[in-house]
Parts: sequence; structure tokens; C-alpha cells
Amino acid sequence: VQLQASGGGLVQAGGSLRLSCAASGDIVSSAIMGWYRQAPEKQRELVASITRGGSVKYADSVKGRFTISRDNAKNTVSLQMNNLKPEDTAVYYCNYIWGHEYWGQGTLVTVSS
Repeated sequence: VQLQASGGGLVQAGGSLRLSCAASGDIVSSAIMGWYRQAPEKQRELVASITRGGSVKYADSVKGRFTISRDNAKNTVSLQMNNLKPEDTAVYYCNYIWGHEYWGQGTLVTVSS
């Protein structure tokens, strides 16, 4: 499984960004897909995840601001990030879980105050 992430960049606090990730290879539609992030000198943490059926999970810190979605036909997962805060600054990683765990290459999100 290969994961190709796009989006990210520099935005001012209060702004919005959208991350997208496309999965390819030996894809199983029942896989859980999601986004993690890792800020400097911090551990990688779950941001949001979504099942094939649309069940979602969010980190408390992003609830009400971020929305995860997926397109099962296109094998893509997206993360709409609104009202961004400086503490959201991190490298964001796309994640795919089915038996094994797979990671995208990471995309940097920088939120300036």
C-alpha cells in the first residue's frame, strides 16, 4: 500500500487548510484511514480516523474544528482543518490500517500567530 498526501502549507491562525491522501496498491476498502501529526519534540498523535462505514474519531483538541472524510470509490481520505491554531503546527501523516499499518510521507502544516 502506498499513501500519497497533499495539501499543507503555511497559514495564519484562524485560517483553513485541507489535506488529502490517496491510497494505492493492494487496497482493502474496509481499512481504517486517518491522520496523525507530530510536532517538534513531541510524540506522534492521532488527529482523526474514519472507517469505511463513516465512523469517525477525533482528538479532543481538534473536535469542532477538523472534519475527516473519505471516498471509498477513490480510496482517498481528506482532512478539512478550520480555525487553525499555532498549536496545530506539525507534520501530518496519512495512515492506513488493515492487518499492517502504513504511513504516508508526511506534509508540514505551519500555523502562524
